[in-house]
Amino acid sequence: MKWQMTTFSDLFLQQSKNGVNRPTRVRGEGVKMVNMGELFAYDWIADQDMERVPLNDRESEVYLLQEGDLLFARQSLVLEGAGKCSVVKTVNEPTTFEGHIIRIRLNPDEADPFFYFYYFRSPLSPMRAIVQQCAQAGIRATDLAKLKVVCPPINKQRRVTKLLSAYDSLIENNRRRIQLLEQSARMLYKEWFVHLRFPGHEHVKINKGVPEGWERVSVPEIIDIDPTESIPRGTELWYVPMSSLSETGMTVDTGDFELRTEHTSTKFRNGDTLFARITPCLENGKTAFVYFLKDDEVACGSTEFIVLRGKRVSPYFTYCLSRTHAFRGNAIKSMIGSSGRQRVQVSCFNEFYLGLPQATLSSEFDNNVRPCFDQIRNLEVQNQQLLQARDILLPKLMSGEVEVNLRKRKILKEKKDASQ
Repeated sequence: MKWQMTTFSDLFLQQSKNGVNRPTRVRGEGVKMVNMGELFAYDWIADQDMERVPLNDRESEVYLLQEGDLLFARQSLVLEGAGKCSVVKTVNEPTTFEGHIIRIRLNPDEADPFFYFYYFRSPLSPMRAIVQQCAQAGIRATDLAKLKVVCPPINKQRRVTKLLSAYDSLIENNRRRIQLLEQSARMLYKEWFVHLRFPGHEHVKINKGVPEGWERVSVPEIIDIDPTESIPRGTELWYVPMSSLSETGMTVDTGDFELRTEHTSTKFRNGDTLFARITPCLENGKTAFVYFLKDDEVACGSTEFIVLRGKRVSPYFTYCLSRTHAFRGNAIKSMIGSSGRQRVQVSCFNEFYLGLPQATLSSEFDNNVRPCFDQIRNLEVQNQQLLQARDILLPKLMSGEVEVNLRKRKILKEKKDASQ
């Protein structure tokens, strides 16, 4: 069956509200504030780090967020971003939202906010109808309120939410495990090769910052910078854009990949590290470990990537090095170009020196961190499968084509358990 439709504003508990505007000079103390950065980075607003701004008593009555509030982006540099929806999952302390964001608070007797969060991220979302394209893409709160949206009974909304959130909970758990695994590998690298507290360090002398038995080398001596790959013209390759790279970890969003027969000069294989060369991508942390290709497969990507391939060190050593403060700082200092389009000079790596550990220590490090990288790859494969299953199910649930009968499923499970 198909769900009935209603005007979105008929589901509101109170009128929509645009957020507060605060100049940079007053930011730093006060309540947390959801900025556009958080809105685009997170579907679920919870305990993320945020800027802080002052609010007076009257503003606190009007502009503080509650669990279940829907937040919509009023503007975006790209068409797809306008009207992007996030939902407030938890509020652990007073939190407000900035002026480029629209807050919608729904009537809980008629509308499950998490159901509508999923609805606006589904192919059935009517958001595109109200996006205006000028210098930036944008929406207006008045147009948002007038949208026609699906409106199944509240109990059915909650059933859909429960099923879809189960997928998202599994995905989020995997992402947290990925973060911990990467953190573990990077911390071990820092402990051994930055702080020089490697096994047996107590009995090794340090000479000019390098332990005895180590070799002082520049980056190009141990890592190939932008290695060449010969691929016949017309061969179909995956293209990886800058948007695929994470700002916080090694993983990538494969949903942004494209198959192309016209290749860029930037080519790479599994085990390579992709290092953003352009501002602000580098400063924001965009760096990836290539783990998503088949054996011997080559892909191409943005020409704003610098490809790092270990030749005297392992892929794991190379990636962890690329994430260190000193390595990134050296690259950032070399940037030249016009404001907003500055790029790293590849020659900067000739001037970056580090200690190359003995082969036995390097091998011991690899043996310790290789399982972390392998588990990350496996968890990412699981997440891609979960995302695919959820996204196939999403439009069918939102349209009413597929209904969720949780009680029937529970009874069937109880019968199955009783028979065993």
